[in-house]
Amino acid sequence: MFELHPQLAADTVLIKKLELSRVLLSKDSRFPWLILVPEIDGAKDLHALALQDYQIVCNEIRAVASKIQEALNPDKMNFASLGNMVPQLHIHIVARWKEDAAWPAPIWGNGERILYSQEELRHKIRYFQEIIN
Repeated sequence: MFELHPQLAADTVLIKKLELSRVLLSKDSRFPWLILVPEIDGAKDLHALALQDYQIVCNEIRAVASKIQEALNPDKMNFASLGNMVPQLHIHIVARWKEDAAWPAPIWGNGERILYSQEELRHKIRYFQEIIN
């Protein structure tokens, strides 16, 4: 049975479920930052997935990123699947602008995270649910 890693559960909220992955929103308000987590027990690395699952996840990444690009028109879309701190396979999708808090550096380890207020979080959840229909 699939269980979301405790760190991901603490740092994110559920936006929706896709065919294979959960779409999560990072609680860090500095960036439009979604995380896809394939619901596959024990999955750690994208390349190690069964070919069919790999293709589904890649299509989900592409679909989510395309919808964010269309809705927000960022300067750049960033993707990452690090797993050094959280070994459960998860793929970060982050919209970036030249004016954002970390540009041009990576978002990790750059400044202190700023959490959404409860009202902002509810609004962002609805917003991203509408975008990723």
